[in-house]
Amino acid sequence: MRDVETYVADALASLARNARRDFEFIVVDDGSVDRTGQIIEDFRDELPGLVVLRNETPVGLADARNQGVSLASGRYLTFMDGDDWLAPGYLADLVAAIEQLGCDFVRVDHVQAEGRRRVIHRAPPAVRGVVLKPREHILPLSSRTMVDYPYAWAGIYRRDLGGLLTFPGHLHTAEDRPWIWRLHRRAASFAVVSLAGVFYRRMVAGSLTQVGDARQLHFFDAFDLVFADLERDAEEEFAAKAARTFCALLVHHLELGDRFSPELRARFEARGAQALRRLPAGLLAEAGSLGPERDAVLRKLLEER
Repeated sequence: MRDVETYVADALASLARNARRDFEFIVVDDGSVDRTGQIIEDFRDELPGLVVLRNETPVGLADARNQGVSLASGRYLTFMDGDDWLAPGYLADLVAAIEQLGCDFVRVDHVQAEGRRRVIHRAPPAVRGVVLKPREHILPLSSRTMVDYPYAWAGIYRRDLGGLLTFPGHLHTAEDRPWIWRLHRRAASFAVVSLAGVFYRRMVAGSLTQVGDARQLHFFDAFDLVFADLERDAEEEFAAKAARTFCALLVHHLELGDRFSPELRARFEARGAQALRRLPAGLLAEAGSLGPERDAVLRKLLEER
């Protein structure tokens, strides 16, 4: 977490309401310059087992998460952002779910919070409480699947998955995209359960989803990793799915282009056009249409760049 003084007390209070003697809480303060660090200290008595790591210089979300993972000693891991919060008892329910099912990881639903508005967002599979094979939930091509639900904080993971839980540290946004693809391609088992105890605070000023700075260009680097992994492992059966997801997200970013400066928008469009042209011949056709309006956005990008 970094510079979340407005929200961090809510986050930590929700952890206190979930505390258990066998739980550990690892907080990474990634170079905050506001009162975040002081507020964290105020919660030491309420959070037994609290471990705090402070970075003098920010390293970014991916590396901050990796630092937290490296300090963990428990059997299971979950994640939480500093501007979100948890329902009381949620962590105990999460642990009970993965222990009952005995799988590598469990994914859950979440609640999107925007002001006073609350909307439950469900993880894609309709099948709940059943152990599944992760690779079988990357496809089908044109449906929303588990690789389209990348939120690391919406789940719990066996710590012995090791490197599969490591995020690409050089990415400052979209780091969860190559992470979720790798997890579903290489882990052995997972399940989805109907828990919705994570409250994801949306439209927060200063969050990367709202800021239009150069870090947004890491979106392209993230998908370069996805495509490189698929090519290295000769998993052509997933390439069209990756291309379709990339194109849909590219259009989404272009539709939010007003947050970019003119110079950054030009760089983003140029990277987008280059990325589309680098895709293997025929892959875009195999990925299929995104619909007339979104297809038109992509055609215009290629024509102008």
